[in-house]
Amino acid sequence: MYGRDYKLLQINHFVEKQFLELRRNNMSEKELFAKLNTAVVKGDNVGIQGICKEVLDSGVDPYRALIEGCAEGMRVVSDKYDKKEMFVPQILLSSRAMYAAMDVLKPHIETDETTVTGKIVLGTVEGDIHDIGKNIVKLLLEVAGFEVFDLGRSVPLQSFVETAREKSADIIGMSALMSTSMLGMPEVIEMLKNAGIRDQVKVMIGGAPITEQYKDKIGADGFATNGPGAIKLAEGLMKEKGA
Repeated sequence: MYGRDYKLLQINHFVEKQFLELRRNNMSEKELFAKLNTAVVKGDNVGIQGICKEVLDSGVDPYRALIEGCAEGMRVVSDKYDKKEMFVPQILLSSRAMYAAMDVLKPHIETDETTVTGKIVLGTVEGDIHDIGKNIVKLLLEVAGFEVFDLGRSVPLQSFVETAREKSADIIGMSALMSTSMLGMPEVIEMLKNAGIRDQVKVMIGGAPITEQYKDKIGADGFATNGPGAIKLAEGLMKEKGA
């Protein structure tokens, strides 16, 4: 009797294992994207690599997985940070998970699957040491295929111009959280004019105190309120450049 029960237990275990394997192999894109989203928000840099392998095994587009799964997770993180529901240590864990996903998925993304891309010089304006928002934008731009030259925080104004010229950048992206530091943005635009490269370099700006009206006032080319918005803006600016 014991032997028969044991055999039945083994059979049930085998059937359950096969069912779970079948379930995993037939997991929908939506479910995989949701799992990636959750892993990014939780900062699970180990678990997310396994999910990325599921994405590849399932034949799901890795670019869409990064944008609709991981990048969407970073949007949630950004919103939670703005609402003070997440803090710097948690943001760092989420960023680490995002990079772990990129390491697995990016080598499998075909160039022609991505949208219009280019070179972007990115930084937080001189006098401002707040860079969480800028770091999230950097991550998402890299996911979208842009080559990002991150100058960091409290960047001297001239560095934006010098790096843009040195790297033949298509776009300069400036971030500011303080109303005092945002005053450096029009100075950078003026420096670009004086250097004779304003018509070659688009300028996008963002940050808590920045508005559409301020963008128009200083003559910037675009304004975004969050990371996903920055991707769309950068792609639009590249199209304006004829890329």
